[in-house]
Amino acid sequence: MRFGIQLPVQAQSRLMAADWEADAGPAELRRVAQACDTGGFDYVGVCDHIGVPRSQVDRMQTTWYDTVSTLSWLAGLTETVRLLSHVYVVPYRHPLATAKAFSTLDALSNGRALLGVGAGHVVDEFEALDIPFRKRGQVMDNYLPRIRAAFEEEWAEADLGQRPRPVQPGGPPIWVGGSSEAALKRAARLGDGWLPQGPPEGGMSRALEVLAEHRPDGSLDGFVIGGGLSCYLGQPGFEIPSWTVHGSSERIIDAVGQLADQGVTHAQVRIPSLSCDDLVEQISRFAHDVVAATADD
Repeated sequence: MRFGIQLPVQAQSRLMAADWEADAGPAELRRVAQACDTGGFDYVGVCDHIGVPRSQVDRMQTTWYDTVSTLSWLAGLTETVRLLSHVYVVPYRHPLATAKAFSTLDALSNGRALLGVGAGHVVDEFEALDIPFRKRGQVMDNYLPRIRAAFEEEWAEADLGQRPRPVQPGGPPIWVGGSSEAALKRAARLGDGWLPQGPPEGGMSRALEVLAEHRPDGSLDGFVIGGGLSCYLGQPGFEIPSWTVHGSSERIIDAVGQLADQGVTHAQVRIPSLSCDDLVEQISRFAHDVVAATADD
């Protein structure tokens, strides 16, 4: 099992941000990313929205750091942790623009870029950008092969060469987000992994069936399967979501084992916290008690 985390501060939707993040900034973002880096986490993730419509501001707020700028900054502050867009809204940019950005990120980070992609969901944002919302799935199916081709070949299309070239052979892996059947099929056909966003219809077993059915070789060997783990080591002393596993490291390791039994290869960890100090301490404890223990397995 490998572990990742969607970073705090950089996206402050009321659905996921802790209260302390409202007064936080780059210093706290750096501390959390570096804690994950030294703690052996596989990746840190940064979200993507170009702008939040007024109709959504009460729920989403407007603080959403630019994805590639933030990941590039983090590349210079970390050494081994991989840098994931979670998720980059593919229909918002020309495929060559996306390929250029993530090829450059891969070169700057010495091969640590991960391109997590999604179709997008905020209708008013699409409209403001003059992009047809209802065609976003078709755009994804058209753009993803072109992005991969540009990763693989300097002169992929339109007689436009792109350098720097990615460090990773074939370019950054492409992990497709979404939990609909359409997203699952797209991940299987066009991606190197799947990032669920909410429970899939029919549960994880049905999701794996769909993925395997639509993989070109019918196999999920080497294919990334994402999953979520909300946890807190010890007793938090404050209210946490009911689905959060808390207490001893053994309880959390058992929860990790249950995810692995379901087929999950990469668990995205969500840790409730009262402050940046609290979160950094939890990441350190998780690294020592869980990451190290499961690596030994």
